[in-house]
Amino acid sequence: MIRALLAFLAASFAFAAAAQTYPTRTVRIVVAYPAGGGIDVLARQLAERLGPRWSHPVVVENRPGGSTIPAIELVARSGADPHTILLTTDATFSINPHLFAQLPYADRDFTPVTQLILLQQLLLAHPSVPAKDLAELVALARAQPGTLNYGSYGTGSQPHLAAETLKARAGLDIVHIPYKGIPFAVPAAIAGEVQLTFSGIASSQAHVKAGRLKALAIGGPARSPLVPEVATFAEQGYPEVETHAWFGLFVPAGSPRTAVDRIRRDVAAILNEPAFREREIVAKGYDLVASTPEEFAVYLVRDREARGRAVKLSGARAE
Repeated sequence: MIRALLAFLAASFAFAAAAQTYPTRTVRIVVAYPAGGGIDVLARQLAERLGPRWSHPVVVENRPGGSTIPAIELVARSGADPHTILLTTDATFSINPHLFAQLPYADRDFTPVTQLILLQQLLLAHPSVPAKDLAELVALARAQPGTLNYGSYGTGSQPHLAAETLKARAGLDIVHIPYKGIPFAVPAAIAGEVQLTFSGIASSQAHVKAGRLKALAIGGPARSPLVPEVATFAEQGYPEVETHAWFGLFVPAGSPRTAVDRIRRDVAAILNEPAFREREIVAKGYDLVASTPEEFAVYLVRDREARGRAVKLSGARAE
């Protein structure tokens, strides 16, 4: 018994020492979306800056599709090891539980580290769509039921919920075309494969300025200073249409708290660097959050409740 106790204590001390010196090897940031989108760009910016701070490489691994489930399963299988970090959106923990009768993961499998940012998305239209605002789009869709379509970045994604909510409230017949991410949905709208889509300012502002897309509405309680001419859904009579999304970091459950705290502390320091914040957060229409693990956990509960109402209203179901 004494030998077993000594062995346990030795292992515990070794584990604690490893936690205090985190990281001890290469760190993976698993992104639940394709390369090229706003979440991927932020992941690579963080990885580039965390590597020198941690004296170990930080690599980004994209695992898109499947309603973020492939990425979640990959991280969950890594064990209680914070050297594998999950970067995902509200889809994983706020929306999926309302769409799927069963999921291969649960809250208990992960530890929230920090909510990085919050963003509102624009409703975008191909220039050929004869509507300059939401009222004209609604009138067009009512006059031509079933002829317009919109691209989302997957069933149950925030654009899907927002569009289905708008359809339910306005009595519209618009066809849903799911893609595997913003890097596919936005180009599809630019090419005219779909007439409508949703995207954050970071992924669409250049296209709007160039006339390749036009913005008809934006979510949130107020207009964005980056696109002040675009009215909110609430201003245009549809306050129920919610387009917010967030990016957040998680590690496998059981990861040492010292490692969790270091990840959060160093990431927050990067996000709050004045030059980085202005260029990578403010200029892209993001709202900086950088919450603590406890604050993020509380927010997740509230956000999941709100998304449950949106899913019910939209009638969305996992395919």
